[in-house]
Amino acid sequence: MNGDERRRFLEDLYRAALAGVDPRQRVAQALAARQIARALDVRAEGGEVGVFAVGKAAAAMIAGARLRFRRGLAVLPRGFSPPAPRRGLEILFASHPEPDSSSLAAARRSREFFASFGRRDAILCLVSGGTSSLLCQPRAGLTLSEKKRRIARLVRSGAGILEVNRLRTSLSAVKGGRLGRETRARLVTLVVSDVPGDRPSAVGSGPTIRGRAGDVVHVVGTNRMGLEAAARFARERGLSARTISRRLGGEARDAGASFARAAARLDPGQILLAGGETTVALGRRSGRGGRSLELALAAARVLASAREVMLLAAGSDGRDGSSAGAGAFADSGTIARARTLGLDAADALDRHDTQAFFAALGDLFVTGPTGTNVADWAFAVRL
Repeated sequence: MNGDERRRFLEDLYRAALAGVDPRQRVAQALAARQIARALDVRAEGGEVGVFAVGKAAAAMIAGARLRFRRGLAVLPRGFSPPAPRRGLEILFASHPEPDSSSLAAARRSREFFASFGRRDAILCLVSGGTSSLLCQPRAGLTLSEKKRRIARLVRSGAGILEVNRLRTSLSAVKGGRLGRETRARLVTLVVSDVPGDRPSAVGSGPTIRGRAGDVVHVVGTNRMGLEAAARFARERGLSARTISRRLGGEARDAGASFARAAARLDPGQILLAGGETTVALGRRSGRGGRSLELALAAARVLASAREVMLLAAGSDGRDGSSAGAGAFADSGTIARARTLGLDAADALDRHDTQAFFAALGDLFVTGPTGTNVADWAFAVRL
């Protein structure tokens, strides 16, 4: 198998992983479950069912919510495709990854929406990654600019998503279940998780997870589900698939080097899979890039002597940090080809300017928004 064929196979693995966490199918399956169907059945009380969807997977999750509702509200990142029009569905677009006035407006409208339902009603809440930015209303006495500065300092230090979300929650008027407390209605929350441990209260900082009896919370999509789907895809094609049990985490360049060392030990016909979310401590200097690009570039430096091995590191949402790509490919020839173009891998890593590096090589992996978000994946193959 030549380099182009390896690349196509890795792209197919990525698409198989995405299919394994298709929000439409996952939501439809969850709504067929008895517990969830009963929680949303308010006909005996004469109640109403509303639908609220927020996050990068909001459009796809709404598409999977095949139930009748008179009123619904969806909040998506600007630039994402909206869900198909449905009677009674209001659609808002807000800012991501940084909140702005549109995020404030979306939070205010969401609070009004929740408050309009009563104790006989139920609201189906469809929550996915990206929610923290899309719904942003600082707690009383705090401005948006101050909140953003405090969070930015923590992010630039290289803190993980759980630590960042804890700070976001402490500074918010809608996160940590506070949005859910605006209503007396029963809440059924379905979650597509992008966080370590897949705790629903950590996804999007848990705006609807209020901890009340009668509420139902269910995780419908995880990073691990995508890895399992990719592994099945590989085995169906006669390959041996091994998934690293420990979730990707820590500094991206360290995780990339570690993953590459494991990939270099693959036998012919084997693939290696891992998932999670690393961090990047930006410091003062930063160009355009992201954690998957940094992982791939750090891996390329290790793979220089590993022939017939290629890897793809990419975000499941189709956007890696400030870059225009989802991630990047790397193999044993990456560093040598870069040198012929006058590119310095170590310098690109130090300046966190990895998009230009991989774009010059033609190795930037561009997908556009995928309509889901379950953190990142790394795939390696020796063929």
